[in-house]
Amino acid sequence: MTAVLVLGGTGWLGSRLVDALLTTGADVICLARGSSTLPGDARLIPRDRDADDAYDAVLRDWDAIVDLTSNRHHGVRALEALAGHAGHWLTVSTVSVYASNDTAGDDETAALVDGGPVGDYAADKAAIEAAAVERVHDRLTVVRPGLIVGPGDPSDRGGYWPGRFALAGSGPVLAPAAADGRVQVIDVRDLAEWIARTAVSAPVGALNAVGSSVALGTVLDEAARIAGFTGQRVDAPSEWLVEQQVQYWAGPRSLPLWLPDGMPGFANRSRDRYVATGGTERSLLAILHDVLEDERRRGFDRARRSGLTRAEERELLDTYLASAT
Repeated sequence: MTAVLVLGGTGWLGSRLVDALLTTGADVICLARGSSTLPGDARLIPRDRDADDAYDAVLRDWDAIVDLTSNRHHGVRALEALAGHAGHWLTVSTVSVYASNDTAGDDETAALVDGGPVGDYAADKAAIEAAAVERVHDRLTVVRPGLIVGPGDPSDRGGYWPGRFALAGSGPVLAPAAADGRVQVIDVRDLAEWIARTAVSAPVGALNAVGSSVALGTVLDEAARIAGFTGQRVDAPSEWLVEQQVQYWAGPRSLPLWLPDGMPGFANRSRDRYVATGGTERSLLAILHDVLEDERRRGFDRARRSGLTRAEERELLDTYLASAT
């Protein structure tokens, strides 16, 4: 039986990964803070990864070790302690490690960010990658996902648009007039299944785990259609949205998936290596249907980590429509 240590495993992607690893027949142990219940026969070793003895309980040989962290200190210390015990090391990184988003279709050979303060997401992930290359370069897989979406998304980005169109019904919805914007997502279930299959097989180096790049307008159209939206979609120019302090991409008072102009490569990365190594992609329509049902279960008008509240949106709509008359 393949022995797999997951550093993490109790969060959104992590729990999906543990499920997927168990379906391969692996013996799975997770080292993580807290006492979350794990699926099946997976076992949890509760540890604070800041502690001096964080990894003492797992100092044994493993067929594979998967580290999900974005904490630079945790990632580097884990490699220092455990690199010699792993037949295969798989680190979950991000496409945010790339230094430039200027060129559509860039592959894994594109330059990475070089340096940056601790606490900067891209710089921390790049530093973890560099430490992994140094210590386990011939036994290493680095997976760089794009935006991860799907049911249960704790960031509230992927479900915002179908949820908002469903909440609005026949009322208006504010959207960015970003005709050239692109969206490139990966469903959490597809990503977890790929990581699980790859962890118990041969290392594959670095690759982008991303779906097909599609126009933001297509995502909005399909989200509105499946939500049964019959109202007016009000597409406001980027300049006006910025003036109104609407944020890009994620977080409070944002329009999720909207990006600044001049980033043609951000949501348009090559996915050839992911596909060549067995990576799969469920359809945009299937993803939108699933996240709509998830949004319905969680409540369309709940407090969100990303997006506009309906009250913020109505105020912005009133201001924009008044200025346009």
